[in-house]
Amino acid sequence: MRTNRSIRTAGLVATTLSAALIAATVAAGPAGAAPDGQAAAQGQTAGAALERQTLGGNDGWGSAGAGTTGGAAAADEHVYDVDSRAGLLAAFAEAGDAPKIIRVHGVIDGNEGPDGTPQSCDAYAEGTGYDFEQYLEAYSPENWGWDQEPHGALEEARDAAAENQKNWIRWDIPSNTTIVGADADAGITGAALRASGEQNVIIRNLTISDSRDCFPAWDPTDGDSGNWNSEYDLLQIINGTENVWLDHNTFTDAPNFDDELPEYFGRTYQVHDGAVDVTNGSTYVTMSYNRFEDHDKLMLIGSTDSPTRGDPGNLKVTLHHNVFKDIGQRAPRVRYGQVDVYNNHFVTTDDSPVAYSYLFGVGAESHLHATDNAITGDADAATVLKNWRGDVVFTDGNVINGRKVDLLGAHNDAADAETQLGRDDSWTPERRTTVHAAQAVPALLADGTGPIFTAGE
Repeated sequence: MRTNRSIRTAGLVATTLSAALIAATVAAGPAGAAPDGQAAAQGQTAGAALERQTLGGNDGWGSAGAGTTGGAAAADEHVYDVDSRAGLLAAFAEAGDAPKIIRVHGVIDGNEGPDGTPQSCDAYAEGTGYDFEQYLEAYSPENWGWDQEPHGALEEARDAAAENQKNWIRWDIPSNTTIVGADADAGITGAALRASGEQNVIIRNLTISDSRDCFPAWDPTDGDSGNWNSEYDLLQIINGTENVWLDHNTFTDAPNFDDELPEYFGRTYQVHDGAVDVTNGSTYVTMSYNRFEDHDKLMLIGSTDSPTRGDPGNLKVTLHHNVFKDIGQRAPRVRYGQVDVYNNHFVTTDDSPVAYSYLFGVGAESHLHATDNAITGDADAATVLKNWRGDVVFTDGNVINGRKVDLLGAHNDAADAETQLGRDDSWTPERRTTVHAAQAVPALLADGTGPIFTAGE
């Protein structure tokens, strides 16, 4: 049991942190020194307590505009320790948009019930009339066919149950907030986090996992063989949100892996959607020293090919010094934005729970700059890029299994005339920390990504 410094279901207790957080050193070598660029990622506040640190002044797109400071300036009464769903939501609601710091203790379950214990999907379906076995019977291809989406009473019941879950697990992060894990074991599971129309958010030192949809929708018209479609991302950055820093987190489907999900109608009963999506005119985002693991459709930057959602001129995102392990696709898939992807390590293994498809999706009017990344595993150079109605891309200094490759050239050699891509010389990223040779990246990131910090009280 935690002390009364925690925010609990019974009430909200604001805390004053007594001692500065003690950040665990990054185990990058015998002395445990941080790799080059790590101190820069913490900017001029590198010596501050973890929750008071801000993004460095030249560290990716997140440092543009007003910069990203999160809740670093929070008054003592707006610093909270939480260990439950109710406590976290209460902290979000406190003090409006005033700077706030939220320290997460343990693993908070998005499906935690009103009594503080986990609840099953049945709780969301109660009173809606939804019955999964009846749903399967009614909308099986043999009974329903392939030409129209499900409708009628059972589909309405599924939709009502899904709405109940959405209202329970979708949590909105307010502006000027820093959320940190109190130690390397802290996390949030089963929730769908969202920053919608907000500014200045920092999320660090957390494992964010398995935002599973209890009620995937069957669509027989989706593709040649139909698909089960789910609703929730681990984190949405949406609706014009600006200045976000994601650092030293892990984003994963674990322990609910795709290759262990059942099949119905010959298709995987898919309960996961994206991991981190940046859409609908959001911009100025830096993702550094994170781990993205065991997820298929990982990251959309840009919502649709239509220019009507505020995306043109926005979607400016930097990804550097992250590890992507056993990712199927969209690492990232980009529309419209200027996206800088450098010094990341992409790893595929033989026991991946998802099938590898591609890494970088080049979409409508996108400007993706992918350099000095390392790719380890069986990925063929010709599959790293995929043209999703894009025109140009810039790639340089990337390696596959230690050997330098021309990713653009390899794509074009294998592509037909309609899907070939040109070289993008329209911009050059300027907001970068130290850029390492791609051959050094796997060793550099072997330790020190994902949650690594320990808080002292």
